[in-house]
Amino acid sequence: MSTSTTDRVSELRGSLAELFEDVLESYEYVDMPVERYVFFVLVPAAGVFVGTLALGLFVNLPGVARYPIPMLGLLVLVTAVVYPRLLRSQEKIAMENQYHLVMTHITVLATTNIDRMEVFREIASVEEYDAFAAELGRVVRLVDTWNQSLDDACRRRAKEVPSAPVADLFERLAYTLGAGQELSDFLLGEQSVMLTNYETMYQSALDNLEVMKDLYLSMILSMTFALVFAVVLPILTGTDPTVTVGAVIALFVFIQVGFYLVIRTMVPFDPVWYHTDDVDPPVEGYARASIVVGGFLTFALIGVTASGLFGGPVSLDGLLGAGSLPQPLYVCIPLTPLVVPGVIFTVLERRIIERDDEFPSFIRALGASESAKQSTTSAVLSSLREKDFGSLTENVDELFKRLNMRIDPTRAWEFFAIDTQSYLIQKFSEMYLVGRQMGGDPKQLGELISKNMNTVVQLRERREQSTVTLIGLLYGITAAASFAFFIGLSIVSVLSGMSFDLSGTGTFAADQIIHTKSYDIPTIRFLLVIVVLFNAGLSSLMIREVDGGHKISAYLHFVLLAWIGCGTAVLTQTVVTGLLST
Repeated sequence: MSTSTTDRVSELRGSLAELFEDVLESYEYVDMPVERYVFFVLVPAAGVFVGTLALGLFVNLPGVARYPIPMLGLLVLVTAVVYPRLLRSQEKIAMENQYHLVMTHITVLATTNIDRMEVFREIASVEEYDAFAAELGRVVRLVDTWNQSLDDACRRRAKEVPSAPVADLFERLAYTLGAGQELSDFLLGEQSVMLTNYETMYQSALDNLEVMKDLYLSMILSMTFALVFAVVLPILTGTDPTVTVGAVIALFVFIQVGFYLVIRTMVPFDPVWYHTDDVDPPVEGYARASIVVGGFLTFALIGVTASGLFGGPVSLDGLLGAGSLPQPLYVCIPLTPLVVPGVIFTVLERRIIERDDEFPSFIRALGASESAKQSTTSAVLSSLREKDFGSLTENVDELFKRLNMRIDPTRAWEFFAIDTQSYLIQKFSEMYLVGRQMGGDPKQLGELISKNMNTVVQLRERREQSTVTLIGLLYGITAAASFAFFIGLSIVSVLSGMSFDLSGTGTFAADQIIHTKSYDIPTIRFLLVIVVLFNAGLSSLMIREVDGGHKISAYLHFVLLAWIGCGTAVLTQTVVTGLLST
C-alpha cells in the first residue's frame, strides 16, 4: 500500500472516530436520560429496521420495490442514532443565524446608561433570538443564582456552546471583563471582528449551497434515468410497469424532500419580510386580494376540469374552445391564475429590498443630524424628509407626520417598520429607538447600525447571485427531466401499437415479442405528470428558502416550472409520436 493511500485511510479513520465521539458527546445534551433515549427511541428504531429488512427479504416484491424498503428502515435507525447530534447542530445553526443581530443589539444597549447585567437580561428576554437568547439566559442565571462573576460565567459557558464563534466571543469577553475593561468598549472594538465572523459564516453557508446544487443535480439526473428505465424496461422483462414506476417515483420524491430539508437548514437566516398580527400595512389590501383572486380562479378552473373529465355539463376543452387537450395541460392550465399573487408579492419584495438598500443612509443621516443639532427626532426629520431616500422617502415622511402629531415614538417607529414591511428595518429601527431612549449617542448609534446593515445588504447581493444560479439549475432540470420522462413513455406507447413481420412467415402481434399488455399508458402518464407537478412545487419552495422571500411569491416559479414541465411533455410526445409513426 502506497504512502498516499495509507495517509488517506488514516485520515478517514480519524474523521470517523471524531464523528463517533461527537455523536456520543451529543447524547449528554438530550433532554432525557441516555437510558430512556436508548429504550424509547433507539430500540424501536432498530425494530423498524429489522422489520423492513425482513419484509424486503421474505415478501415477494419486485426488485425495484424491494430494495427501498430496507433502506427506509435503515434511514429510521440512522436518524435515531444521530438525532442528538442533529439537535446539537441545529442549536449551533440557530446561534449563528442570530449572531449578527444579537451582537448589534447588545452593542447598542451597552453604549447606553444601563448596567451591563441588564444588557444581558434584556437580550436574554428576546424570544426571537432563540438559542442565543437561551445561552445568554444561562449566563444570567449563573450570575444571579450561583453568584458567579460575569467573566467566570462567560468562561464556563464558552466550554459548552456548540458554536465556535460564540464560544470564542465568550472567551474574549471573559478575559477583557476580568481585566477591568468596560463592556461597551469591548463590544465597540469587537465590531470589525463580529462582522468578519458573520461574513465568514454567511459565505460558508452560501458555499455549502453551491456544493448542494452540484449534488442535487447529479442525484436528480440519476433518478431521472432510473425513472426512464422503470418506464421502458418492463416492455422487455414483462414486469408490472405501474409498480416499478410507482416505486421509483416514491424514491424520487423521497430524495427531493430530503434535499429540500437539508437546504432549508443550511441557508443563512436572513428573512426579507416583516410580519405582525397587530396592524395591517396599507399594501396588504391588494396583496390579499390577489391571493383571493388567484385562488378563486384556480379552484374554478379545477372544478371545470373535473366536470369535463367526469362527464359534467362544462369542460376545460369547451371553455377554451379547443378539441381534446393533451393530458399534461389539464394540470398546468388550472394552476395558471396562481401567477397573479406570485407576481404581486414578487414586486412588493423588490420594493422592500430597495428600502433596505436606502435605510443605512437614512439612519446614519438621522443619527448625525440629531447629534449635531441636539434636537428631537421629529425636528431633525422635518428637514431630512425633504431629501431623496429612494423607495424609503415616503415612509420617512409618514414617520415625521406621526411623530409631529405627538404619537408615542415607539408606536410611530413601529408603524414605520410595518409600512416598510422589512424585517431588517424593523429590527434596526427598534434598536436605534431603544438606544436613544436609554441615552445613547445618536451619531454613534447611527453609524453602528448603518455599518452593520450595509454588511447584510452586501451579503444579500451574493445570496441573490446564488439564487439566480439555483433558479437556472432548477428550470433546466425540470425541462430535462420532463423530456426524459415522456420520451420513454412515448416510445413505449408507439411500440405497443406496432406489429412486426418476422422471416416472412407472417405477422406477429407486438405483444408476442415485447410485453405491452401490462402497460396502462394513461395511468403511467398521470403518475409522470404528478412527478412534474411535485417537482415544480418543491423547486419553487427551494428557491424561496434560498432567497429568504415570501412563500406566496413562490407561486410565480411554481406556475412557470409547471408550464415548462408540462409544455416539454406535450412537445416531446408530439414530436416522438410523429417521428415514430411515419
